[in-house]
Amino acid sequence: MARLKDLYKDEVAPALMKKFEYKSSMQIPEIKKVVINVACGDAKDNSKIIDAVSNDLGIITGQKPVVCKARKSVANFKIRKGMPIGVKVTLRGDRMYEFIDRLFSVALPRVRDFRGINANAFDGRGNYSLGIKEQLIFPEIEYDKIDKVRGMDIMFVTSATKDEEAKELLTLMGAPFAK
Repeated sequence: MARLKDLYKDEVAPALMKKFEYKSSMQIPEIKKVVINVACGDAKDNSKIIDAVSNDLGIITGQKPVVCKARKSVANFKIRKGMPIGVKVTLRGDRMYEFIDRLFSVALPRVRDFRGINANAFDGRGNYSLGIKEQLIFPEIEYDKIDKVRGMDIMFVTSATKDEEAKELLTLMGAPFAK
């Protein structure tokens, strides 16, 4: 569990300090949090979908997800204000490092025809977003127990000020970027 956290302290932080020539150790970027979001528009017709998605996300992350509700009504999508339309989890600390480790070393290599994650998905402020098409890549999810294949968005929020610093941080943490 603490393997990735120790890796950050022992190898990643000194390497970043040397490469970017920081004057203070407080300038070294770190991953602040990881946010996993699953949007399910089907939930407007069937309320049990939110429970199923919430259960899957809870199994994957080890933390209870929060149900997201619509902020305003949209007639074209048949959504009213206050309807549940998705779930999200914010991971910090040890759970975050454990999830990142499982994502990079176990889950992503299970994606069919995997050649690496997109290196251009940074937002300009040092944060990285990643989309996954199916929750089945996580070994905790049993194929027989899911009702539908759903994707998820994973966002890595870092303290880096530039994309270059964030990319180097994620690379040293084990992110399999495409060459």
